[in-house]
Amino acid sequence: MVNKSFTEPAIVTGWPEHWQAVVEDAKIVPDDDTLDLEEGAHDLVIHAMSMHWSNDPVGQLIQSRRALRPDGLFLGVMPGGTTLNELRAALAQAEAEVSGGLSPRVTPTGEVRELGGLLQRAGMTLPVVDSVPLTASYANMHAVMHDLRAMGETNAMHARPRHFARRALFDRASQIYAANFGTDDGRINATYDLIFLTGWSPDASQPQPLRPGSAKTRLADALGTDETPLRD
Repeated sequence: MVNKSFTEPAIVTGWPEHWQAVVEDAKIVPDDDTLDLEEGAHDLVIHAMSMHWSNDPVGQLIQSRRALRPDGLFLGVMPGGTTLNELRAALAQAEAEVSGGLSPRVTPTGEVRELGGLLQRAGMTLPVVDSVPLTASYANMHAVMHDLRAMGETNAMHARPRHFARRALFDRASQIYAANFGTDDGRINATYDLIFLTGWSPDASQPQPLRPGSAKTRLADALGTDETPLRD
């Protein structure tokens, strides 16, 4: 929870109708490579479920920071981490068995540590990255892929195979998926790991780190324990 009010929000999204209904006074910005944001015009920028499709995620973060006023807040959310790890594993094993090789069939996702570093590279302060794994239940692997297509979350990598895959590949992948990630009721699970990014536009009013060696209180005293010297 952020104990602060915002009056000039902007939302970067590919689903303007949804967000306009949720935050009526927000400026809705398409998730283009060049964001339609004025420098220093907003006290809150939300990048909603679009950054994982960007050709330049760091550029998206930098543009968002520049659009913020001093002490403005950036919030971002996108799938990452362990998202679709079950589908990725099943397709990889099946393709290795059927065709003897591997192809990039599931878009790679960023890890929490990597994404935290992107916030710092973009010049944001007080960066925080959290993940919330969600598990969805499906009848089979084909239902997972149908859902991804309906969400517009299919493979868009340039290096993806440009020819139709053999049916045997997906039949074998479906068997592997059910064997390794099936549930007691005959269904399968799919993981969606939502990554939440929080960062602030720099401002002198924000907490600043102390100079190394300037501490006036021992950590042992704060923890209420005895300090044990280490051997040389």
